[in-house]
Amino acid sequence: MIIKMVESDNLTCGGVAMAESPEAAAGNPDQMHECLIGKRYVNAEETIEVLCVKSGQGSLYYDGEELMTKDTKKLPSSD
Repeated sequence: MIIKMVESDNLTCGGVAMAESPEAAAGNPDQMHECLIGKRYVNAEETIEVLCVKSGQGSLYYDGEELMTKDTKKLPSSD
């Protein structure tokens, strides 16, 4: 699920372009580093943010750059 994205549409998972159709395609073995459900992924500039809604072996890439797990924010104490 895309949370935030600029004008480019070059989002891939495992080297395969993301699309609305559920057709399976063979991925690039060099881009198989796993994607974890419930994690948010961003690029270095944070111009794109993606929420993983289904785990899989493919890594998320945007414009050729691998997306990294977004840091979690600590919630304030309720003391």
